[in-house]
Amino acid sequence: MSLFTVDITKKRLMPLNGTKLSEQQLTERYDLQEWLVHHPDALGEPLLMIQKEFSNFDGTKERLDLLALDIHGNLVLIENKRDESGKDVVWQAIKYASYVAPFTTDDIEKIYADYLQKYRPQLDDLDDDAFDLNKVKQTAKLLIDRFLAENQGYSIQTKSLNTFNSQRIILVAGEFGTEVTSTALWLCDRGIDVKCVKVSPYLLNEQLLIHVQQIIPIPEATEYMVRLGRKEAEDVQEKIKQDNSEDIRYQYWNKLLAYFTENNNTLYNNISAKTDHWLNAGSGISFCPYSLTFLQKEIRIGIEFSRKDKDENKRLFDFFYKQKEEIEAVFGQELQWLRLDDRKSSRIQYAKYVDGYNNEIWQEYIIWHLKQITRIEEVFKPLMKKAYQDLEDFIKSKATH
Repeated sequence: MSLFTVDITKKRLMPLNGTKLSEQQLTERYDLQEWLVHHPDALGEPLLMIQKEFSNFDGTKERLDLLALDIHGNLVLIENKRDESGKDVVWQAIKYASYVAPFTTDDIEKIYADYLQKYRPQLDDLDDDAFDLNKVKQTAKLLIDRFLAENQGYSIQTKSLNTFNSQRIILVAGEFGTEVTSTALWLCDRGIDVKCVKVSPYLLNEQLLIHVQQIIPIPEATEYMVRLGRKEAEDVQEKIKQDNSEDIRYQYWNKLLAYFTENNNTLYNNISAKTDHWLNAGSGISFCPYSLTFLQKEIRIGIEFSRKDKDENKRLFDFFYKQKEEIEAVFGQELQWLRLDDRKSSRIQYAKYVDGYNNEIWQEYIIWHLKQITRIEEVFKPLMKKAYQDLEDFIKSKATH
């Protein structure tokens, strides 16, 4: 695409000289990134920037350029490339999306609070003392709530952030190769929200002009694609429901989730019934979920340690095992402590022997599941922050040896 000035008298178009950011000695990190931080609407929608140079991924040293929230409370991962996007940018962004998928509302508020604390952006009508250490997280909650309310009409108190499979990707570059655009289109066609935004610099005399254009998906087709994707998703879900309706575990989980909702348990919000024998919910530490299990002869609850690194799982297990007596005293029962040294994962659980396939007494089991998972969350939740800090210290210690 070219930009032109117009000579009205001669009825001529005068093309502007195209250039590259690198040719103008402009950088990806200190120029392009800062433009988007201060003008996120250049990406074609309202966005709240909540972090830049984000590297707080469990066990990795990778760095995401920008992290934002959209008006629906979805996390938006923004990767910037000064000129050519490079062939690996989509894979890189997908990795980052997988890393942030487990983030809770509390995690996101903390990330934004850290951003406010570090960068102190200009906040029009907030007092200076909003940046006091004791107030910064409240400020983060307030600003997220305000952003959602102003743009969508609901607040954080009634809307969860970063719900299941809602993560979005925006790729920004001066040029996109075919390997990137074809992959992005393929992902879009399969319901993954990916946008490619082209940044084209031009020179007008000595003035640098920037043209920002969404090239994938074509803006005019975006709404159609959304509606078409929603219809296809509804058809798929209806087919899955029909196929699953005769599965005994699906039936049990369906009844259990309805009962949890009726009794105001939010731990399994946004979790759907399925045919697996387990149902997981986030604990605040990646790949360490609270778990419900339904088997023919046993039901149980617990917490799983199933990170990709075996040593990290054993470290977390040992952290809690050191507090075994206190944990069991609060829980009110002895728990099963399964370090499983011959396996990568570990778990702590509490079980009950049952006649699981007798659906006439499922209500008894569902009540038990709700009671016990509530108790286990109440026991472990206050310990999660210290457990995570201990894990981070352990990961750093391994990296330096």
